[in-house]
Amino acid sequence: MQQLTAIVTGASEGLGKSFAIELAGRDINLVLVALPGSGLPELASFIRKNFAVTVHHLEIDLTHTESYAEIFTWLKEQHITAHLLINNAGLGNWSWFEDKNIAFYKMQIELNVITPVLLTRLFLAQADASVTSYILNVGSLGGLFLVPKKQVYGATKSFIRYFTKCLQLELYGSNVKLSLLSPGGINTKPELLVMNNTLKGISKATVLEPEQVARIAIDGLLKGKKEIIPGVVNRLLVLLNSLLPAYIKDNIIKRRLNTILVS
Repeated sequence: MQQLTAIVTGASEGLGKSFAIELAGRDINLVLVALPGSGLPELASFIRKNFAVTVHHLEIDLTHTESYAEIFTWLKEQHITAHLLINNAGLGNWSWFEDKNIAFYKMQIELNVITPVLLTRLFLAQADASVTSYILNVGSLGGLFLVPKKQVYGATKSFIRYFTKCLQLELYGSNVKLSLLSPGGINTKPELLVMNNTLKGISKATVLEPEQVARIAIDGLLKGKKEIIPGVVNRLLVLLNSLLPAYIKDNIIKRRLNTILVS
């Protein structure tokens, strides 16, 4: 059986790093993509030493337009066909809209929206139609719920949700499986871990470790699930969101906003 190869963007830390290790544990070769100076060579070396897979790494800034084609040009030169694309690279924030400058928002939109769209297009162009290919778009429950201080980030994830759902219809009956990952909070960075540890009750129960999310996501992707929502509490919240009237949800958000303003 042919050994599969996966492209993982934003692979040097957090969820991307967990994706890389999870895939390697399933004997899937890797093409890891992340920013220069983010520790990618060290991660690639660690995986080579601990797993029986081939690991390539490309240090590329995905906010540069020419970088998308560079990845697939390199793959073609190396005679490598990618079978999985994990669109994980993204930029988050927790801030009032006026607290960030326009350069930040431009970068956030480019990385969260333009990058996964164009990488998906290039990936499909090189996919081998004789074998099953897989695409995982990393969204967020922030793209489904209104969350104060997540206005642009949430909007980019809403875009990813719409884009993925539409493309799933277009690819129906093809040999391409496309999944949307919609996680809640993830302890991907030390500052997030500190913040998440202050949460209580349901809010705390929605937060998962990146290793858990990666395992659940890859399981769902390989099974062809349309949407993957890690965590029982998160799935319950999505169900309640579909059942609650709009005015009740608006009141909940307003109360949440007041709490943020007071804190």
